[in-house]
Amino acid sequence: MFEQLTERLQKILRKLRGSVKIDEASFAEISRELRLALLEADVNFGVVKDFLGRVKEKALGQEVAQSLTPGQQVIRIVHEELVQLLGGQTQQLRLDGATPHVILIVGLQGAGKTTTAAKLGYLLRRQGRSPLLASVDVHRPAAREQLRALAESAGLAVYSDGGNDALAIARGALAEVRRRGDDVLVLDSAGRLHVDEEMMQEARALVRTLAPRRILYVADSLAGQDAVQAASAFLEALPLDGHILTKLDGDARGGAALSVVAVTGRPIYFVGVGEGIEDLEPFHPDRIASRILGMGDVLTLIERVQQKVDGESAKGLEKRVRRGEFTLEDFGNQLRQIRRMGPLSQLLEMLPGAGSVPGMANLAPDESQLTRIQAIIDSMTARERQRPRIISGSRRRRIAAGSGTSVQDVNRLLKQFAQTRKLMKKLGKKGRRAPNWAGLPGF
Repeated sequence: MFEQLTERLQKILRKLRGSVKIDEASFAEISRELRLALLEADVNFGVVKDFLGRVKEKALGQEVAQSLTPGQQVIRIVHEELVQLLGGQTQQLRLDGATPHVILIVGLQGAGKTTTAAKLGYLLRRQGRSPLLASVDVHRPAAREQLRALAESAGLAVYSDGGNDALAIARGALAEVRRRGDDVLVLDSAGRLHVDEEMMQEARALVRTLAPRRILYVADSLAGQDAVQAASAFLEALPLDGHILTKLDGDARGGAALSVVAVTGRPIYFVGVGEGIEDLEPFHPDRIASRILGMGDVLTLIERVQQKVDGESAKGLEKRVRRGEFTLEDFGNQLRQIRRMGPLSQLLEMLPGAGSVPGMANLAPDESQLTRIQAIIDSMTARERQRPRIISGSRRRRIAAGSGTSVQDVNRLLKQFAQTRKLMKKLGKKGRRAPNWAGLPGF
């Protein structure tokens, strides 16, 4: 996330940390580098200009001039202004008043609207709501089938109608959510590859018909300023409440995230951080600002662990480690839990100071390596995972063939597992608390 921007800003901040004085001349150089970093990240030019103006006003003020560490004070100011640029504080999607609440999802085709509608329904259910999903996209082939497949895979209720009248489908969905007694209707609307009047007229008609409680614009963060311009066009036509940014896990620049709030005046409610149905998270401006500056994001890391690591199985693993009974079955289960939390490179970003450690990005094993490890373990029989010692040469050849790897790969994993198990036994004997997962071997 924002790798390019973070790398550039880290270089600038390293210079600042050693500064003993911040004056007009030194700030001019800092400002120039900040401007280039933000513009290269595809941040809106006007947003960059206003941002630097606010930083300059504070950085050259009396507070910094009298500080014993002016460089660090400027870093603090940059962080504070980044937080404000991203929206200031976390915005809760409030659904007050009479039910059912209608949430209308709008945006361009290809931004991930349909997937986001399903993710939002899943998130609302986890929050104790009872959502019904429906699609009124009568223009894109298989749009309704896609939403139904996503909803059913997550155990969510979905309204289906094979008609070609978007307003009629919307009325039917509203009647169905009332009949069922659900409290939220998440409605996925049609999109286009670009903004056009036909799409806007249909969206305005839906707003008049349904009087939605919330209208959320889905923006593809990889689209940069194009996404921001489209958001502005939607805002002119519809009373948008806020945004959902998709594909943030793959956004190396950050232009959309750093521009859309300032340009539209509407907050970002959620961000998509992966392809899974559970990979939709609340947007926390302060945490994202910290990650951009390489300061980590421990709170989000803790939340992911709590959500995706099974506490009961972790306790059971700890007992087995203490008894010296750690197996390849345990190792495979722990590896699956770790991978559910997201790419390891993304998890490393959340560690404070990780961005400033040279080569830190290379410490995480390649995801294909983890896939290979998992394939090797899955190709073993239950008895082999419990008792690796019985894995003979013929068994190793069978496992390699079944996992699409080589015998050397299997040998390497077994050797590294033996070393890990020996370490686990030592930890158990010394009475130390066992970790929730084993160390990850890399090929």
